[in-house]
Amino acid sequence: MVRPLQTLSRRGVIAGLGASLAAPALADNAAPALPTPATPNAKPWTLQAFEAAMAASGRPVSLTQAQFDAIQARKPAAMAAISDYLTQRLGKADPLVMAAFEAVPREYYHYNYEEHRTTCGDAYDPPPPKTWALGYGSVLSDYEGQAYMTQVIAPKPGEVSLEIGTGSGFQSSVLSRIVDHAYTIEIIAPLGQAVQKIFAPLGYDNISAKVGDGFYGWPEVRGGFDIIVVTCVAQYAPPALFAQLKPGGRMIIPIGQPFKHGQVFYIYHKDAAGKIHSRRDIGCFFIPMTGAMQTAPTPGAATAA
Repeated sequence: MVRPLQTLSRRGVIAGLGASLAAPALADNAAPALPTPATPNAKPWTLQAFEAAMAASGRPVSLTQAQFDAIQARKPAAMAAISDYLTQRLGKADPLVMAAFEAVPREYYHYNYEEHRTTCGDAYDPPPPKTWALGYGSVLSDYEGQAYMTQVIAPKPGEVSLEIGTGSGFQSSVLSRIVDHAYTIEIIAPLGQAVQKIFAPLGYDNISAKVGDGFYGWPEVRGGFDIIVVTCVAQYAPPALFAQLKPGGRMIIPIGQPFKHGQVFYIYHKDAAGKIHSRRDIGCFFIPMTGAMQTAPTPGAATAA
């Protein structure tokens, strides 16, 4: 099964960083020299660039060069795991999706906002990848699950995306490397307010984020959305999201009961005439959609399989 969110257990940390940063293998003289990848704003992604971006986003962190190099050294294996996973599940890995995952520095999103500490040393954990606590009951989904959700809805240049459940901001950052503009909504105010600050330091100027209830979507965006990604489990797909989906648009949403197994991805497509088509996809496990989802009556037509 895909693992967008696994069990919400938390691993130990040492000195405020991810446990893997404190491992003996990461002594200052242990990490080999690595080529420096470029961020989307065309600047090399170095230790200094990482620390500057973290500070600019209000999350200062200090690493040794060896610690930073050790994180980068794990990325190729994670990218290979993503490619293998997508090939196994979907027949091939979409080059657009792979390029987006390569471009976005995942370590930048490993942060516990409630405890004000980085977990960047846990980025690019080996398969099967895990989820990581962000604080306030939210988590950073595992990278294989995020890659699956991205590829299955086939984002393309020129499109507009909406994510329900910003979380770490990683999913919308990946989408923003493909689509023209990525919108994202987070219902947890302290998390959403903090994560709104992380995009600009990387030069991601085509992401709009707000705090709000994703049940209602983002109706102020004129023209609607080509793709909608819901990263929390709902009892049914909110009607407002169907209304805001463009003709030809796609939506992926986990449907099921909160904190219970048996959750399943549903993938919806709106045809040129405005008719909604759906298919049941693979099993998954997500934290619940809160807000109006928990109080609004269930519309029978919205759960059609």
